[in-house]
Amino acid sequence: MKIYTRTGDKGETSLLGGVRVSKADARIEAYGTIDELNATLGMLAQVVDVEDRQWIRRIQSQLFTIGSHLAAGRSEIPIPLPTFSDSETKALEADIDRRQAEIPPMRNFILPGSCIPEAWAHIARTICRRAERHLVRLHAIEPVSPIFLEYLNRLSDWLFVLGRHITYKVAAEEIPWKAAK
Repeated sequence: MKIYTRTGDKGETSLLGGVRVSKADARIEAYGTIDELNATLGMLAQVVDVEDRQWIRRIQSQLFTIGSHLAAGRSEIPIPLPTFSDSETKALEADIDRRQAEIPPMRNFILPGSCIPEAWAHIARTICRRAERHLVRLHAIEPVSPIFLEYLNRLSDWLFVLGRHITYKVAAEEIPWKAAK
């Protein structure tokens, strides 16, 4: 199977089911940014311990599920899609609570960069926030599942706490933000 099809050479792409849309379509922007987040999580997975890597792989799978729902879009043809449940958001919340219980309380804003894995977690967090903004923009045009919006919102929280937890586990020092004088 060839990777290139030439069908997108004029700035359009196909959603699942065959509907053609502009590559600048809000739906493409949303799932493209989720794909970017997924790739960044793949990089993060290379620099964390086994437990964190397992969480990241689970999240990557969920992001593919969200992406498949977004790619199905406006299809009039029934497309079998993997299920997505709010239990995934609840799992993130439980892990956030567990990790926060293991680290000191945050006393000030922190700057990313205490160590390489923490910096990658923050890069992923900012991409997650961008994906969430794109999904909100798409939702204003065509409704998407609110479960996806909740999940991305919680995922960015999880990535923030993951960064702090990594810093703590590797005994690095958080970098406090200090306002310029």
